[in-house]
Amino acid sequence: MQALIASHGRALVLDCLRTALDAWRAGQITGEAELLYAVQRQIERLLMPSMRPVFNLTGTVLHTNLGRAPLPVEAIEAMTAVALGASNLEFDLETGQRGDRDDHVEAWICRLTGAEAATVVNNNAAAVLLVLNALAQRREVVVSRGELIEIGGSFRLPDIMARAGCKLREVGATNRTHAKDYIEAIGPRTALLLKAHTSNYRIEGFSTALSEAQLAEIAREHQVPLVVDLGAGSLIDLQALGLPAEPVVSRVLQQGVDVVTFSGDKLLGGPQAGIIAGRADLIARIRKSPLKRALRCDKMTLAALEAVLRLYADPDSLVQRVPTLRLLTRSQSDIQLTAEALLSCLQGWAGEAFAVDVCAVSSQIGSGSLPLEVLPSAALRLRSRSTNKRTRSRDLRTLAERLRQLPQPVVGRIADDSLLLDCRCLEDSEPLLAQWAANA
Repeated sequence: MQALIASHGRALVLDCLRTALDAWRAGQITGEAELLYAVQRQIERLLMPSMRPVFNLTGTVLHTNLGRAPLPVEAIEAMTAVALGASNLEFDLETGQRGDRDDHVEAWICRLTGAEAATVVNNNAAAVLLVLNALAQRREVVVSRGELIEIGGSFRLPDIMARAGCKLREVGATNRTHAKDYIEAIGPRTALLLKAHTSNYRIEGFSTALSEAQLAEIAREHQVPLVVDLGAGSLIDLQALGLPAEPVVSRVLQQGVDVVTFSGDKLLGGPQAGIIAGRADLIARIRKSPLKRALRCDKMTLAALEAVLRLYADPDSLVQRVPTLRLLTRSQSDIQLTAEALLSCLQGWAGEAFAVDVCAVSSQIGSGSLPLEVLPSAALRLRSRSTNKRTRSRDLRTLAERLRQLPQPVVGRIADDSLLLDCRCLEDSEPLLAQWAANA
């Protein structure tokens, strides 16, 4: 106990000892050795970080529940540098006067998107809320019925509009919206036209939707701003990398759009942030909103975002330096080699109750970013040898739990009566091999 006190302090050890003594009095613990072990385990459980690194073997690269985009080394170093002490977060080193925290990223955003001005908040949902509140409070916002999106966490566009203090004016039908629908809806109380990119669903078949250029022409004729929520957003043409198409921010602005919003932690490959870019006069109005201060980013987010944006200055090295792009462009053959190298070790860890092999699977770019688009990948497949269907299902759930209880938890997915460990996001397999070998 004295050794534990020396390492962890008397207060924590005493608290854990009392818990262990209660268990001892209840007959759940017998003997001094078991009592000491119970105290040690309780201390370890209390001091274990709640948020821990995990192996993402789900097959979804931009997994919302697992933290979305992994950060480049440059971003981590930038965060560490400003976290260790004071920084010029809101201090102009040239004039010695108060500065603006947006200054650290605005020039890079404008350089990479062609926008006149930009500002940043803590996520894209906040960006949409802020834009609507600043530009359309107590006025109408015209939106196509086919774009009344809902994303994870029950984020619904109509609800956000209500919270922003503006009135939703729905136009068109779910599957078809025409130019005349927008034109007829515009009136004295119209604040702006809003187009939401439907990144997590697709309307196909008998459908019509206006392009950004068509909407921009309508907006100019009626002298109202056009705002486009791009959701995931991309600064580069993903098709050039062999990936599915996604709107490029600079091209959207070139169509005459006045303001765009997009995420920092999705296809951009940076930290969680909501980026707002567009016309300087509108960005100035957005910055003056009282909500801007409530939704602003901290110094570490801005440092990381600036570091990631700087990487886009060199397109030739971008894919290798931004982990998200590197993972999305991994070849199936490379992933297959990673899976095969793990096969024998996983079989030893899982035991003879399971058959283990390597199979072809489809990876997902993101649960909210191009969820309908898939990439060819390879996975370790574990199947129970039981002939009873209910037993097989239970075996897989138990195995998935065992994987989550490892020192660095492993998260896969259960599908087709198998537990699949997609290796697309596993670039360094040595740590995983080591813990399987140690816990076999």
